[in-house]
Amino acid sequence: MLVVIDTLVFSVVATLVMGWVTGSLVPGTLWSWEIAVNGLIAAIIAGLVMRYFYVQEQLRQKGQAELQARIQALQSRIRPHFLFNSMNIIASLIAVDPDAAEKVVEDLSVLFRASLKNIGNEATLEEELELCRRYIHIEQLRMGERLQVEWDIRVEAKTVMIPLLTLQPLLENAIYHGIQPLTAGGVVTIRALAENGDLVLSVSNPKPEGGGHHQGNRMALENIRHRLEALYGDEVAVESRPQQKEYEIEIRYPLQ
Repeated sequence: MLVVIDTLVFSVVATLVMGWVTGSLVPGTLWSWEIAVNGLIAAIIAGLVMRYFYVQEQLRQKGQAELQARIQALQSRIRPHFLFNSMNIIASLIAVDPDAAEKVVEDLSVLFRASLKNIGNEATLEEELELCRRYIHIEQLRMGERLQVEWDIRVEAKTVMIPLLTLQPLLENAIYHGIQPLTAGGVVTIRALAENGDLVLSVSNPKPEGGGHHQGNRMALENIRHRLEALYGDEVAVESRPQQKEYEIEIRYPLQ
């Protein structure tokens, strides 16, 4: 649309120029020098303004496309170690427990399908929690009793909508950086509640000695923040809360 308007403005400018030229050459014409100059200036200004908006729109579309590509890359990311571990689990189960191996394949396929969906997709909280359960099922086959999970869900999970793959990456990060380094393992707690018109989501895990997991948590935090801010703007709050023995990440944004 802006290209068409830009072309029309150019045509007006050309017409005014031709009118001024012919008016200055043909006696008795209705054109005057002052009218022609004023019209030409107005047309040039209009053309510059329209050109400015056109360029701004092109830059906005380019920026949006780049942002979407970045978010898609973040959303589609599944840690290679998780894939390798899952394949090893499947290989070890095929001979001794084919049904369990088949369940792992199913869980893994659901997680991959979710990671490849279009950006901006929303799901119910219940669907997101189901992704978390499938991920936990695979990790518990590997870690056994070392991995314990507590659920504190105080909202109607079947009706609350959240961006797809909001909790699962935080859960993955909590297990990888919080539970795996501990010989005795630990408990990951997943919470969801409504507070002052906001949806509050949090994932907490034990804090290993030395706190070497913070860099990984910061990366997951930034990835989630970029995705949520692209969808909800400045109303999103994503915070990390390291304590003496626990590490917690909280996400807060207005209930939709």
